[in-house]
Amino acid sequence: MKLPVKHSGGSYDIILERGALGHIGDYLPKTGKALVVTDDGVPTAYARAVADALPQASIVTLKQGEATKNLDCFRFLLSQMLALDFHRTDAVIAVGGGVIGDLAGFAASAYMRGIAFYNIPTTLLSQVDSSIGGKVAVDMDGVKNVVGAFYQPKRVIIDPDVLSTLERRQCLAGLSEAIKMAATSDAVLFERIEKGDALGADLDAVIEGALRIKRDVVERDTEEKNLRKVLNFGHTVGHAIESEKNGAWLHGECVAVGMLPMCAPKVRARITAVLAAYGLPTEVSCDRWALSALIKHDKKASGNGVTVVYVEEIGSFEFRTLDIEEIEKYMEAGL
Repeated sequence: MKLPVKHSGGSYDIILERGALGHIGDYLPKTGKALVVTDDGVPTAYARAVADALPQASIVTLKQGEATKNLDCFRFLLSQMLALDFHRTDAVIAVGGGVIGDLAGFAASAYMRGIAFYNIPTTLLSQVDSSIGGKVAVDMDGVKNVVGAFYQPKRVIIDPDVLSTLERRQCLAGLSEAIKMAATSDAVLFERIEKGDALGADLDAVIEGALRIKRDVVERDTEEKNLRKVLNFGHTVGHAIESEKNGAWLHGECVAVGMLPMCAPKVRARITAVLAAYGLPTEVSCDRWALSALIKHDKKASGNGVTVVYVEEIGSFEFRTLDIEEIEKYMEAGL
């Protein structure tokens, strides 16, 4: 399946195809140099298949985990491109999950004020969410994604077959993001996930459904000025939990719990049941004061408070601007 994504500077295609990695050269640049960025948690065969399909490629393998998404690694990638004499006609290709995609994309956006970026997401979370829409960033001083840019890829290639080597916990973390999007925007997709085979026979349909939701949102709001904020459902509290857990929980696990304070009781009951059915967390033990302090630094905060996404009915949403005391009350009710 080819899903075009329009943006202010043109468009790019999302390719959703089982076995795409086997002929990945069909979707990558035919000339120039490329830096293939991956991590040590991704099977080496994936990056090697990409590099072998390119006319001139170098592979950089970073350490797996959120801690890699920092300014030091960002600078390291820029240094590698400079040492390899990269020019504006060359490309960066991410082969990995959201950390690699965000970091490599940010480096591509900055080198010589922007060179081509291709994203080959290898986790379910990055396939349904972070690889689409052009948001690239790194973390700084314990705050997620606080330094970054909007920078569109040339192409996103999604091969669900690569998920066969992914541990179930990682797949579940990605499913959490699909649940998030269905809860706000697609009641039918949510019901399909509720049936319990989202990681089995329904996997491709769930990926496609989530992609279509995100595509439709980012086309209408490329730079998160209004509608795109709907994709932050669960993230206000979720990002704070992620910072507080300091790597012990995956991003999708934090978002799963982060959704629960920001919905009506009847919706919370359905989301809780779905999370529990798949083995995702439904509660968290955290210092509420620490969470509140982290939320104050959230990039969605302003002088008037924090804009959150609230779900009153499955398949719809509303924006609410809350002060920190109100958010604390929501957390008290939902965590």
